[in-house]
Amino acid sequence: MKAIAVLLVLAGPAAADDFLGFRTPTGNIHCAMYSWNGGAEARCDVIELTPTYRKAPAGCDLDWGHSFAVDNTGKGVLACVGDTVQDPRNPVLPYGQALSLGGISCVSAKTGITCTNAAGHGFSVAKAKQKLF
Repeated sequence: MKAIAVLLVLAGPAAADDFLGFRTPTGNIHCAMYSWNGGAEARCDVIELTPTYRKAPAGCDLDWGHSFAVDNTGKGVLACVGDTVQDPRNPVLPYGQALSLGGISCVSAKTGITCTNAAGHGFSVAKAKQKLF
């Protein structure tokens, strides 16, 4: 599967209609979900990982390989970013629980986090393996 890198500019909480931040029970994956004016996005950053996607695309001069995102209409992407959604104040999303916002759902499991939109696109991330779909 070919990874697509994009520079994501996430609306800050003050500009977002809604914002949810959460992390896995291990604290290794931190996520943020935003919605605004009919749009929505989920992004998860994996702190420690064995990267599935290793080579950064041309033009990515920022951090690459640890940040995954999906919006409410497109496919999951590996993001080229210069920031993080990691925040130790984020609440834990227990295993087996899910959060939904703006047509995107994220589910926490012992195997990692999976976020999908209504079209079935998204990503699954864990320390050992990451997948875009």
